[in-house]
Formats: sequence, C-alpha cells, structure tokens
Amino acid sequence: MQTVKMVITGPFSSGKTEFIRSISEIEVVSTEREISTPAERVKDATTVAMDFGRITVDDDLVLYLFGTPGQRRFDFMWEILAEGMLGFVVMVDSAKPETFREAKSILETFRAYAPTPYVVAANKQDLPDAWAAEDLRIALRVEDNVKLLPCIATDKESVKNVLLELLYSILEEMET
Repeated sequence: MQTVKMVITGPFSSGKTEFIRSISEIEVVSTEREISTPAERVKDATTVAMDFGRITVDDDLVLYLFGTPGQRRFDFMWEILAEGMLGFVVMVDSAKPETFREAKSILETFRAYAPTPYVVAANKQDLPDAWAAEDLRIALRVEDNVKLLPCIATDKESVKNVLLELLYSILEEMET
C-alpha cells in the first residue's frame, strides 16, 4: 500500500480545517482551541498544532492530510508538518484580499521547505465578494504552470477535485 502525505496550509480562517473535515473518512484529529483574543474573533476556534484526516483512494493508495495552523505564532509547526510531504495545498480565502499577501508568503515558505508539487485553492467561491480564480492568480503572482483551482471547502466534490489535481501532479513528478 502506498501512502501520500499532503499538507493543507494557508492563512488564518482560510478554510483548512473545513477542507479536511469535508473529505476525511475518519473523524478529523484536530488541535483547535478557543480564541481568546477579541481581534481574532472571526471564528470561535483556531488550529494550534495540526489537523489530521485520511482518505482511502483505492486498495493501493491512502492520502494522509495534515492541516497547518494559519497563525504566525504557531508557524514553528509548519516545518515539522512539511517533513516528508509529497505535495501541498495553499488555501486562500477568495473573499478576503487582506489575506492574499500572507497566503503568498506561506506559499513561498512551503516551497522553500521542499520542492514538491503544490496547488492553490481559491476557497469560498460561493461567497458573493469572492475573487475569481484568474484574478487571484494575478494578485498572488502565481505562475501559469501552477494549478489555481476554485474551491468551496465545505463541498466534498470541490475538495476532491483539488486533491485529485494535486495527486496527479505528484504522480507526474514521481514518473520523471
């Protein structure tokens, strides 16, 4: 049996935990803690170490999904979680342009950890003020050869599409 470690990363509140919850066949192991800082109170909890989920693709292939914390004060976990990854997803909240710079910074950080395939997921495409994927490509300065995919983290099919695109990129890289 082949296992593939994928890391799901991105800024605070970009949808990483929901992304993993939408598709995992096991109950997600989560290290969420209540948020105490009023400035961060866009949601009630935040990931402090990691989220973990699993998907069995077929008899020969299992995906392990590791979600990173999105806040910089927990970024010491990023390098630990990146170890051994075969690819990663950068989640971007398409409706929050103020987080785009942070998303770009996280993308560059993970590219520095390992030269593995990655995709960018333009999350929250169901919101009225979400930026289109191609506009996000320009804003984030993502090269044309990188897959930038529209996504809704609460929609299993949408999540599956993003993970399959990353898996295809990983398999392509393994063949070369």
